[in-house]
Amino acid sequence: MKTDRSHAFHHVDVFTDTSFQGNPLAVFPDGRGIDGTTMQRIARELNLSETTFILPAQNPDHAAKVRIFTPATELQFAGHPTIGTSFVLWSTGAVAHARNEILLEEGIGTVPVRIEPSERFMAWLTTPPITFGETFAGAPWTAALGLEKDDLLSGAPVQAVSAGNPFIYVPLRSEEAVDRATCDMAGFRKAGGAAAASSGIYFFALRRGGVYSRMFAPEYGIIEDPATGSATGPLAAYLLEHRLIEERDGLRLTSEQGTKMGRRSILHILISGVGKARRIEVGGNVVPLIQATLTLH
Repeated sequence: MKTDRSHAFHHVDVFTDTSFQGNPLAVFPDGRGIDGTTMQRIARELNLSETTFILPAQNPDHAAKVRIFTPATELQFAGHPTIGTSFVLWSTGAVAHARNEILLEEGIGTVPVRIEPSERFMAWLTTPPITFGETFAGAPWTAALGLEKDDLLSGAPVQAVSAGNPFIYVPLRSEEAVDRATCDMAGFRKAGGAAAASSGIYFFALRRGGVYSRMFAPEYGIIEDPATGSATGPLAAYLLEHRLIEERDGLRLTSEQGTKMGRRSILHILISGVGKARRIEVGGNVVPLIQATLTLH
């Protein structure tokens, strides 16, 4: 006779210090006994940008193994799931509060997370190695976003960049243009071909101290993502590569994302070192919202 199985999970808001803002995330603190197919079905049922499942680490020196799912697919790495999962490990006592760095095993490999002592929980992930891909003509991309070609920022290319998850970066002239953009999956495929079919579309405008941004990922089952940590590290590398910001050790930036969709998120960027010694960290706050139980019949 089959029996029902119950699994506790936490619902948290990431890259915010305010409830109902930032990027929501479901975290299952004990993913043992849940197979990959069921994990994907749970992520589709909850229909958040991502859902994570915590498993025992293969290396005893690491805090946990983490599997990450969008409603449509499993990811090898993602930013807000890494920060949000770290919070659940910390808040439930699975990692000691005295530890200021933990290591998470994700599909891409080991991801270091630094927990910053502060009144509000704040964590920083170290962006995995970043690779630059092909560049694209700009006009098809502005057309696919429902914009005019004059909305494109001159002097910087539309380009694919990845730190495990590929994104196509589209620089725009103004925050108003960022807010006017619309999501057209067919237009993205026409503009970027095979690259667009496996990438998120990240578009932004420069502002003092950082950028104002949005991200569409319809191929991943996400029309718009409120906060995309895995795109924010490569964003910093893109800005440096094309000299849109000045490179210096200790540079701090912020990316405001999700505001247009009513989920304002603030993603912090810290760039340490220069050149080949450069390290890019992406940080943010986390707010706990719900503790619940999912029952599989």
